[in-house]
Amino acid sequence: MLGLQLPTDPRWVNLAEKSLEDILTDHAYCEQKAATSCISLIQLFSDKAELVRSLAPIVTEEWGHFRMVLQELDKRQLKLGRQRKDEYVAELLKFRKKGGSHDDRLLEHLLICALIEARSCERFRLLSLHIADEELKDFYHKFMVSEAGHYRLFIDLAKRYAGETAVKKRWAEYLEYEAQIMKNLELRGDRMH
Repeated sequence: MLGLQLPTDPRWVNLAEKSLEDILTDHAYCEQKAATSCISLIQLFSDKAELVRSLAPIVTEEWGHFRMVLQELDKRQLKLGRQRKDEYVAELLKFRKKGGSHDDRLLEHLLICALIEARSCERFRLLSLHIADEELKDFYHKFMVSEAGHYRLFIDLAKRYAGETAVKKRWAEYLEYEAQIMKNLELRGDRMH
């Protein structure tokens, strides 16, 4: 469904569960950045009424996810650590086309958001299936379902504003590029991406 060309190395779950504080910290900041990204999209593309109406509730949902991860940290008596640079997202942003029309820039933003949500969904699925902690399996299953919906929303918005053909072509390019990012990034259990 997600179209990702390179699946996450299965060892990632084992690495992640060795440092729950780190992976939960990174997850919390990912949720916070997702909310901020939606706010930015609304500000940059306020002329797109459907986008604004569709993303407004996602801001609330993503911030709620941030709070859920904080609660999970508290429940486990773990601390929210410092935010680290997201190398995965930094690499994705290098591929974003600069310039172009307002609508061209919108397409790039939406596809990057869709790709981040797709990879997050894939990682949450792995955690929901393979992490040893049964409570975290359920916890991450809920996030997986949510991220799948967000991925779909970003793709649908891209199609609405850029058309099916443009989205299909550019999405294929992003998927190919993202596979190379995944191939070259160090496998780390303290990062969501």
